[in-house]
Amino acid sequence: MRIFQVINVRWFNATAWYAITLSRLLADAGHEVTVLTQAGTDSEKRAQELGLNTVSVDLNTTNPVRFAAATRHIIQLLRTHRPHIVNCHRGEGFFLWGILKLMGFPFKLVRTRGDQRPPRSDAFNRWLHANIADAVVVTNRRMANYFLDKMRTPGNGLWLIHGGVDTERFTFDQKKREAVRTEFGFSPDDVVVGLLGRFDRVKGHKETIRAVARLRDHYGLANIRLFLIGFDTAMTSSQIEEWIAEYGVKDITHISGKRNDVEACISALDVGVVASLWSEAIARSALEIMACGRPLVSTNVGVMPDLVSPPVLIEPEDSDAIAKAVATLCSDTAVREEVLATQKRTMSQLTLEEFLKRSLNLYHSLLDEE
Repeated sequence: MRIFQVINVRWFNATAWYAITLSRLLADAGHEVTVLTQAGTDSEKRAQELGLNTVSVDLNTTNPVRFAAATRHIIQLLRTHRPHIVNCHRGEGFFLWGILKLMGFPFKLVRTRGDQRPPRSDAFNRWLHANIADAVVVTNRRMANYFLDKMRTPGNGLWLIHGGVDTERFTFDQKKREAVRTEFGFSPDDVVVGLLGRFDRVKGHKETIRAVARLRDHYGLANIRLFLIGFDTAMTSSQIEEWIAEYGVKDITHISGKRNDVEACISALDVGVVASLWSEAIARSALEIMACGRPLVSTNVGVMPDLVSPPVLIEPEDSDAIAKAVATLCSDTAVREEVLATQKRTMSQLTLEEFLKRSLNLYHSLLDEE
């Protein structure tokens, strides 16, 4: 099968991760995959590092001359590669692919919505998704309901395909756990709470820091520790450290910095936290934490209600609720075991193999309609 994956995403965010991971899986399965990227972006670099065939096309431009040049480039690519499937992971350029499809280029058009921001539900956009796209892929039930209710997308054209995680890499490892805990000065008796994610206000670092302060000061957990697994992106470490100082937890907090052994850092945790204020359409960090067998406390944003059981699912910005949920996991063995059992069942359906299988089922179903 010949497939174009259109990934005109500047940053290597969850949307780009989902698209590039899928591209690698498809290529490894023997399909001819061409990844269309923006030149010089993190997404292009990651795709190339994985050995994927990339072509840069400026689909994000608002300059009419450059957009015309990009259109000519795409037409040339369509004539050269003759893809069976074109999967657009961003809205920019989606209209152009629709026009090219109407012009008679014989590809099936898929729009994957890996962004939690709802698309405009005006008449034109509803028509584009319902009549020009051959299928719409969403990555969580909340977005699926939006497309069904607001976008009026036909149910048979809407596919819910969660992302997958590499369960061979992301698995609990006792030796790696001990090594990382020793490196950062965590003792065997410490209860290490961790947040995995880029340094960005949306990720809820402030709320997590405040929750850990509350766990020590109000719940009496003298052995509580905080491990922030991440590095400077939209926010800097110094900004994060201001909150750490503000809530008085500098002595029990460590920041990992950029690491190549994220799975080892996750193994070092006793409880994982996803405290995001919004977004989390795909929740890569949540999948990795759960795959490593660490119990997860999460806010109920984006895809998280699909993944996390109610006892540890809380409202955004509620530090007190984070603290209470963590305290419960630390003190109530039955709740902890229930949470871990639920996570295990969930993760059995969210492997890379399942991700590839469901995506191929979609592509084959479109081609079988011919």
